[in-house]
Amino acid sequence: MTARGLALDDAAWSSPWRTRRVLDKAVLALGLLACAVALPPVPGGVLAGVAALAIMLGPACVRPGLLVRCLLAPLVFIVVGAVTVLVTVSWDGGPRIGLAPQMLPTVGTLLVRGTAGALAMFLLATTTPMVDLFAAMRRARIPDPLIEVASLVYRLVFVLLESAGAIREAQESRLGYSSRSAAYRSMSALVAAVLVRAWTRARRLEDGLAGRGYTDSLRTLDPPRHASSRFLVASILLVASIVTTSVVVSLADPNVWPAWKGMA
Repeated sequence: MTARGLALDDAAWSSPWRTRRVLDKAVLALGLLACAVALPPVPGGVLAGVAALAIMLGPACVRPGLLVRCLLAPLVFIVVGAVTVLVTVSWDGGPRIGLAPQMLPTVGTLLVRGTAGALAMFLLATTTPMVDLFAAMRRARIPDPLIEVASLVYRLVFVLLESAGAIREAQESRLGYSSRSAAYRSMSALVAAVLVRAWTRARRLEDGLAGRGYTDSLRTLDPPRHASSRFLVASILLVASIVTTSVVVSLADPNVWPAWKGMA
């Protein structure tokens, strides 16, 4: 988080790809995501993740420190989910917890697919602000009520972050975190105050929209974006090259990844 809001959102607004058409970037990101999910983890998933990482750190100019902070939470979730696959629980005169070494290929598959998929999605998230995504969804004929709910929640997040920051600053100035017990009290008061403000602001927003006769959607300006056929063709060629490489390697050596061989 930065002083202006979410660091990921700030990166999207300042991205050199900010003016590119959402469709072009979506083809690239979703294509890499499809490679990570549908192709054999090795080499398909690995190549998709490496390609997404190289693009973010290269042409997209995403700062490495920002990328590490953004990936930390998803990676922890992926690792925890993968490790639990190794754990077995049984009852033999009492509860017993053990490990299942035969699940190691599955753990590797989960780690590769999850990491590559997260990198592919962050490629879109770090180059495309949410307002552009909302406009693209509207052009794709997504029902307006769904877009409006997502848009209002997105706007409300920044209001609540600002409120939480102001409350915490006031608590710190009154030594609200000088001890562990004081920190617990301050944190509980902070959460309660933010929840109350969220409810109040949501109710005021609903009343304001109703008073203005809101029945359909809140239209906003959608400036034209730069459409590049070269960018689109390059994205398709990159995805096609990953698919081709993965298929060729799998046909040449079916044992390159035991988990994939078992699923085939």
